[in-house]
Amino acid sequence: MSKPCILCCAITGSVPTKANNPALPVTVQEQVESSHEAVEAGASIIHAHVRNDDETPSSDPEKFALLKEGLEKHCPGVIIQFSTGGRSGAGKTRGGMLPLVPDMASLSVGSNNFPTRVYENPPDLVDWLASEMRTHEITPEVEAFDLSHILHAIRLSEAGVLFGKLYVQFVMGVKNAMPCDREVFDFYVHTMQSRAPEAEWCAAGIGPNQIVVNEWAIAAGGHTRAGLEDNMRLDREYLAPSNAALIARAADLCEKYERPVATPAQAREMLGLRAA
Repeated sequence: MSKPCILCCAITGSVPTKANNPALPVTVQEQVESSHEAVEAGASIIHAHVRNDDETPSSDPEKFALLKEGLEKHCPGVIIQFSTGGRSGAGKTRGGMLPLVPDMASLSVGSNNFPTRVYENPPDLVDWLASEMRTHEITPEVEAFDLSHILHAIRLSEAGVLFGKLYVQFVMGVKNAMPCDREVFDFYVHTMQSRAPEAEWCAAGIGPNQIVVNEWAIAAGGHTRAGLEDNMRLDREYLAPSNAALIARAADLCEKYERPVATPAQAREMLGLRAA
């Protein structure tokens, strides 16, 4: 299998804190430095959240602007993907950074349960976020926590609601959502291949499921995500020393399955993104 594998690094997220792992990058400077190391390890997409000074999640466009500027300067060519997730804001504040025109932005197209709350993505908000992404020519990364999300993403893409090439990420292992299940994973892959054969897909596992899902995705010809947002540890005994260490593990799996790690330029071409 010679198809390059796109490695996405989810550097910070909205939930982990430095109390969980001191290596978590929180400030913009820390995020840029951590991203640079991850890119050197093989990441071609940086999935980014921003935080307030007290580590609480934020949707502040000014913070996203500073992060984007730093990534463009110190990680030239890397694909910048902003999160529009619901932990850092409500309603349209979740898309307040989209006028900054990142290459990509996450988009959840349906609601589901999280460990202690409902992750609400009502249809009118989904439509608005998709419209904003289309206005600014931002390719969504659809984060699918359920089979219905995959099917809905395919319908939205076919209807022209989503900008650009369809890119769907399976998220497995969130408590109360879709568990890390190989039979389900295989069906997800089959669904994408049979119903959206021109699309690309990615998979992410939460916690100890990260390395498991990394291997499933790489072996199956898809792309994958790693990083401290989803997983703070190398194993039960050791914390991950950096985002780069988690990306390096995925890159090692690419070598195992004889798949080259995609460069940012290759990833842009595969995903139909504009040149850097």
